Amino acid sequence: MNAIKDSIKSGRTVVGTTAGPNVDVSILADAGYDFVLFDTQHSPWEIKQLQPSIQTMRGKQAAPLVRVAANQAYQICFALDAGARGIVVPMVNTRAEAEAAVRACRYHPLGNRSNAGVRGEWGEFKNYRDYLDAVNDGLVIVPMIETNQSLGNLDAIASVPGVDVLLIGPSDLSIELGVPLDYQCDTYQRALDKIATAAAKRGIVAGMYFIPPGMEPNFFVEKGFKFFTMPWGPWATAGIQNALAGIDR
Repeated sequence: MNAIKDSIKSGRTVVGTTAGPNVDVSILADAGYDFVLFDTQHSPWEIKQLQPSIQTMRGKQAAPLVRVAANQAYQICFALDAGARGIVVPMVNTRAEAEAAVRACRYHPLGNRSNAGVRGEWGEFKNYRDYLDAVNDGLVIVPMIETNQSLGNLDAIASVPGVDVLLIGPSDLSIELGVPLDYQCDTYQRALDKIATAAAKRGIVAGMYFIPPGMEPNFFVEKGFKFFTMPWGPWATAGIQNALAGIDR
């Protein structure tokens, strides 16, 4: 029902990119990415502005994910009603906060998401309960690990049923650790190892919101990180330049 969730569970490295309503996401959604992430925390876009872009992705290879601005049920509901197949929740610090995020994503009896009819690309079902169960099982739920408090509660957060990924907010975590944007220092790297270990222990995935500039993605893959975004702009520019270079001009 949700190819990105199947990929996460299989242990394959899942790579996405970020976009907004100002980008033709139909191209990105068929470019080979596993997901396109729409951010409403650190961007000018509001959730309800995303619906046209998310609907444009129907039938495409990549899944639409939304990072809400805060761990609030109404924001999560807006994103899911727009058609998101996964939710990224910032600043999740405790088990209780992770549980609240999961409940907001899931329909009764596993959660308290309000029903507004069939939403998203989940297939066809013989009865409505089958649809509700498919959404409950198929959604990708991603709490972000960004603070010293969340580091102290890693196992509790990772053990919440329904959590699929522990996603690091690289810059915020580095600031909390007292090493702002120093992504290669020992202090930061030890925190990454702790998060990867906690995720593996609970059979879920560790991820990076983005790969820090100047660092190789495979460095993080070797550490156990299997979920992250990469910027599409430089790759698109390189592809265009490569194609133009093959033309006699």
